Amino acid sequence: MSNGQADIGLIGLAVMGQNLVLNMADHGFTVAVFNRTVSKVDDFLANEAKGKSIVGGHSIEEFVSQLKQPRRVMLMVKAGKPVDEFIEHLLPHLGAGDIIIDGGNSNFQDTIRRCAYVESKGLQYIGTGVSGGEEGARNGPSIMPGGSPAAWPHVKDIFQAIAAKADGEPCCDWVGENGAGHYVKMTHNGIEYGDMQLICEAYSLLSAVGMTAPEIAEVFTEWNKGELDSYLVQITSEILAKLDPETGKPIVDVIQDTAGQKGTGKWTVISACDLGVPVTIIAEAVFARCLSAIKSERVDASKLLKGPKAVFRGDRKKFIEDVRQALYASKICSYAQGFQLMRAAAGEYKWNLNYGGIAQMWRGGCIIRSQFLGRIHDAFGGRKKVVNLLTVPFFRSATRKAQGSWRRVISQAVKLGVPVPGFMTALAYYDGYRSERLPANLLQAQRDYFGAHTYERTDKPAGQFFHTNWTGSGGSITAGTYTV
Repeated sequence: MSNGQADIGLIGLAVMGQNLVLNMADHGFTVAVFNRTVSKVDDFLANEAKGKSIVGGHSIEEFVSQLKQPRRVMLMVKAGKPVDEFIEHLLPHLGAGDIIIDGGNSNFQDTIRRCAYVESKGLQYIGTGVSGGEEGARNGPSIMPGGSPAAWPHVKDIFQAIAAKADGEPCCDWVGENGAGHYVKMTHNGIEYGDMQLICEAYSLLSAVGMTAPEIAEVFTEWNKGELDSYLVQITSEILAKLDPETGKPIVDVIQDTAGQKGTGKWTVISACDLGVPVTIIAEAVFARCLSAIKSERVDASKLLKGPKAVFRGDRKKFIEDVRQALYASKICSYAQGFQLMRAAAGEYKWNLNYGGIAQMWRGGCIIRSQFLGRIHDAFGGRKKVVNLLTVPFFRSATRKAQGSWRRVISQAVKLGVPVPGFMTALAYYDGYRSERLPANLLQAQRDYFGAHTYERTDKPAGQFFHTNWTGSGGSITAGTYTV
């Protein structure tokens, strides 16, 4: 093949990178590849890429020379310093209008910075979330691109061709300026943390009432036929049914209960704190992983700290249905929080986010793909503004229907001594959001008492602040305040 005929180039031939390249080739695109360890290029061309419309470069210069103009280069390298290093390696070999694409899990703030930097050099930049893991990358991921708007028409056909499809529509569309794509991917991962934690709590509760892993697998298989139909519920049923070849036990029973994390859930919570948005379910999911990690402390504490010795004596079939309803209602709250976070971020960073489009992007290919997201897509369709998904008629009806079950499950968990932080904080959020008046009036009085932080009054216009001299000796000087 002559130089300059590749439609797109990709740097980084780890699992995700290789599978994206093969996916692109399957859809009729010619792809150039490069890897820092150059031997990987030859290995890939000789094996997985053999006979496909894939070419390799043994240097950045050779790699870039194989690309059509405007040259499109996608980085699938480790987030952080490697991305900045490759940008610097590429810039001398690229020209005006060429496009650098970061497909890794980069922090959105880094993407905002990189977008401005690359644009200052006369090039265009895209930071895109890619979700779906190895299988998604090969057969159709969810792709969430943002960055330089002028770059989108030049990658749209490629991205939408290789993306997953839901009802015939690609799970990929333009998200917004600079860091918007990576922000939406970060929020996706935060919601994923919440979904996984809630599912784990359902499993823990069913285990606590005496059910075995294979029995719980059957429950999840049944749940996956209804409102909870999703990738995570499906794989949970498969995981619980799997036996360990060494011991013959359910493999889940021999896996150590210490969870890892890569940081995107933490980033979501940090951003939510910066923006003043209560993503309590994601936060609890992050902290539940942190708690799981201190295994030795928990083992010691289990010998010292006592809890209830209650035994479940209710109707197991009814309890299973209650857990299903509690999981569904908690999931609704989790997504409501995630979409509120994106709405706040859009205001802060001046992004014009299409929330129905985001729900469509998440309907296929990604880890949180589910039937449920179709309802969210519909909720935003035809509505100029959805303040909170909980107020949309469909979700309002669903949470109302689930409330009895939700509260019974949490009460039963407390009696059994089973920790369900996700279920609990979801209900607390629901009850807090529906409360016309919260005890923050007392909190403001406390702040004013010890710090002269002032307060607003119910009988005065909003925006007027008052201070009480609580002790008679504090004077009239007031302090500044931070309002979320």
